[in-house]
Amino acid sequence: MQDFQQAFVQAFTLIGSADPKLVEIISLSLQVTLTAVSVACVIGFPVGALLAVARFPGRMSVVVLLNSLMGLPPVVVGLCVYLMLSAAGPFGYLRLLYTPTAMVIAQTVLVTPIVAALARQVIEDLHAEYDELLRSMNASRFQTVWTLLVDARYSLLTAALAGLGRAFAEVGAVVIVGGNIDRVTRVMTTTIALETSKGELALALGLGFILILLSILINGSLFILKQAAERMSYA
Repeated sequence: MQDFQQAFVQAFTLIGSADPKLVEIISLSLQVTLTAVSVACVIGFPVGALLAVARFPGRMSVVVLLNSLMGLPPVVVGLCVYLMLSAAGPFGYLRLLYTPTAMVIAQTVLVTPIVAALARQVIEDLHAEYDELLRSMNASRFQTVWTLLVDARYSLLTAALAGLGRAFAEVGAVVIVGGNIDRVTRVMTTTIALETSKGELALALGLGFILILLSILINGSLFILKQAAERMSYA
């Protein structure tokens, strides 16, 4: 019990003193995660919007597949990205394996289906409401998609935050493609796993507290944005 108490004290000391190692790990985590979520949104929002507006044979199959991809096993994603970026893989010549870029790619693959599926549902509901109006204005497919994306911006932010929460909690994929290399690819989740296995609880607890705080901030932001979106819809 004494050791646990000491670990808690040391953890808060690391946070309060802005320990350089702690700050470095948090900074890399934010850099990798925010980049991955940004790329996922750039890809996912238009894909989701097009699926919501377009009508083509096999559309429902694509929608079902997209929804299924929301539950992609992280270790499988990590393995696939590893095979693509390894020396024997098609992109091995880029030498991206065990770099932050490889971690961004893995997280992007994981988050994009989540963002796209949530965006599709939001845009589809909105399109059902404004379809006749947009048709009467002779809006093109591009104009329709763009109008709906702009009008649903608050709801789409909730989709982005949902993807952000998923990315922050990721361990398996980033370990496989990043290698958990100290001062190179070591992020919060992988550090917590490593430090706990070593019995070094202070740093693990400190990063755990930061992750919990980030989770609270993300969920709080989701709640606020949902309320804002509801107010906008009734305005």
